Amino acid sequence: MNIFERLGKLDRRWVFLMLAVVCVVTLLADFRMPTRVTREVRSIYAFVDSLQPGEVVHVGLDYDPNTLAELNPMAYAVMEHALQKKAKILLTTLSQNGAGMAEKIMLDIIDTMRINHHTTITYGQDIVFLGYKPYYAIVILSMGENYRISFPYDYYNRPVDSIPMMRSIQNYDQIKAVLEFGSGNIIDSWIADANARYGVRVAIGVTGVMAADYYPFLRSGQVFGLMGGMLGAAEYEELFRKPGD
Repeated sequence: MNIFERLGKLDRRWVFLMLAVVCVVTLLADFRMPTRVTREVRSIYAFVDSLQPGEVVHVGLDYDPNTLAELNPMAYAVMEHALQKKAKILLTTLSQNGAGMAEKIMLDIIDTMRINHHTTITYGQDIVFLGYKPYYAIVILSMGENYRISFPYDYYNRPVDSIPMMRSIQNYDQIKAVLEFGSGNIIDSWIADANARYGVRVAIGVTGVMAADYYPFLRSGQVFGLMGGMLGAAEYEELFRKPGD
């Protein structure tokens, strides 16, 4: 009887036990694979790390809860990094199921900055959430003219003109870049409308299965950085020295 025949007759309970042991030992040993950081992720990190105090980035959280496992880690890492550099974040979501999730991310980041970095992030001065609006292509184009066309009020129904951070922001001209995290066609509109028409720089974070579709935009310079799925998030965390957070 050869080894394969022996394995075929092995009681399945031993197989389940071995699988359980492997999983438990791996978790307890804090086993980590080395992470090789790709150039497209390093480009986003270098941009965020170069932000000067007071500069504004537009963060688009344009995905639904069904893809948050892949996109949340990169959004958390990038936003925390930007706030550590004392940049300001203008936050929107153009996904109809994304408003509550985007608000939670913002509040979590504010808590993280307070607890881990002893830094107070003030809503309205350091970060603003404009909320959700439908017809994303029209909204992206209108923000290129004036944010107030589509967003006269923020997510909390506060007039945008009464928010201190927004007084110096009219359109993309006052934005250093759009950092877009998405899982659908909204990404294409950011590239075609915001970048091509208004010239604002765009970097994107997408799900793992979508990443290959956007490398042509990276090579053409229409996006200056690309993160794909949990691997892309892990690469950014490696540069940010917060692996696994």
